[in-house]
Amino acid sequence: MNLSLRSGLAAAQAERLGSTGYLSGFGNGFETEALPGALPIGRNSPQKCAYGLYAEQLSGSPFTAPRATNERSWLYRIRPTVAHWGQFREVGAGLWRTAPCAEMVMPPAPLRWDPLPLPQEGVSFLEGIRTITTAGDAAAQAGMGSHIYLVTRSMRDAYFYNADGEMMFVPEQGALRLWTEFGIIDIAPGEIAVIPRGVKLRVELPEGPAGEQPARGYLCENYGGAFTLPERGPIGANCMANPRDFMTPVAAFEDRDAPSTMTIKWGGRLWQTELAHSPLDVVAWHGNYAPYKYDLRRYSPVGPVLFDHADPSIFTVLTSPSDTPGTANIDFVIFPDRWLVAENTFRPPWYHMNIMSEFMGLIYGVYDAKTGGGFVPGGFSLHNCMLPHGPDLAAFEGASNADLKPHKLEGTLAFMFETRFPQHVTRYAAEAPQFQKDYAGYGLGLRKHFDPSRP
Repeated sequence: MNLSLRSGLAAAQAERLGSTGYLSGFGNGFETEALPGALPIGRNSPQKCAYGLYAEQLSGSPFTAPRATNERSWLYRIRPTVAHWGQFREVGAGLWRTAPCAEMVMPPAPLRWDPLPLPQEGVSFLEGIRTITTAGDAAAQAGMGSHIYLVTRSMRDAYFYNADGEMMFVPEQGALRLWTEFGIIDIAPGEIAVIPRGVKLRVELPEGPAGEQPARGYLCENYGGAFTLPERGPIGANCMANPRDFMTPVAAFEDRDAPSTMTIKWGGRLWQTELAHSPLDVVAWHGNYAPYKYDLRRYSPVGPVLFDHADPSIFTVLTSPSDTPGTANIDFVIFPDRWLVAENTFRPPWYHMNIMSEFMGLIYGVYDAKTGGGFVPGGFSLHNCMLPHGPDLAAFEGASNADLKPHKLEGTLAFMFETRFPQHVTRYAAEAPQFQKDYAGYGLGLRKHFDPSRP
């Protein structure tokens, strides 16, 4: 096996970047090689590539997309993808579901779940996907799926890619190593990774003193436009998520001949073929269509510094645009550590009804709008479009009577996958023991304070 981050440009890049093995920037035109001279100069497809490699282009957008949105990378690999092909057979998708999927009819109410327990048996990434909601239509390249991943063993001699959408990994417990054909990405709670549509990978667990350490987290499957940085508008050029903090892996490859499998998700189904060698065999690549990671603790939040409460859109890390300007296919929003300083202001999120539908998860800490218990790290909730939601009783009473000194929220990180489409709950999620059946009535405990004699 040749597990390179070895010599030449890749080693120089790793040294220059503090041995991180990553390239800095969002949407840049990167170039990286794991063997010196593997990248052709001044052309993409020479008559003969160095080292006997094959040139292959991976396009994430139509060829005629405007330059600003055109995404593609050139890969120089030991074998082209077509050489990794074989006779595919359909295999069971387990609990992975794809939109459109209307297995259940749920009442119009807020929904919430306790964390799903990690299995005791060995479960790989593909076996450990639990779909909670789907929205839109994957075939129409619109909408999303919200999933929980439960992983207790690494993928062994197995590879995967998703042709239905790009995948955002949001770890909540335990670390993951994503061995992609572009290079290696390591992520842990507090970080995210985005794997573009069509990129092959193997999901591994790190080794600890007691063996592989299990992992749990959230997975957003984006059927629509690729995630990009939101416009800042009057905020200007700085704060929120800064492009320099996004990290793309340097080239690393496997030259490995051994029996293995490759599974692809295509058309909402899983298909599998047998391989005689690793498809993670890209020795060099250049382009702007590549996987990346981001540390959410580097997000620089902005907010009101005098009075009132800003819209949660100020916490948008990444957005998947739709055909309607200003109306996202998906917004990925976080609620991180931050100072609260607004005077004469109810500081938690207000009561509201929203055209967008919100799938929320908690990575660590306490969410400031749900302080009464029941929403813990690893848990998740769904507040669908045009359904009411807001602070629970404890959060409302506490915030209404608090001494409004500057206060820092610390040790907290919640997030939302927010979409323009209604999210449909899967049968698995509706019937899970972790479903909190009494959550829909959390607002009934709010007391009447109205007194017409006292303004």
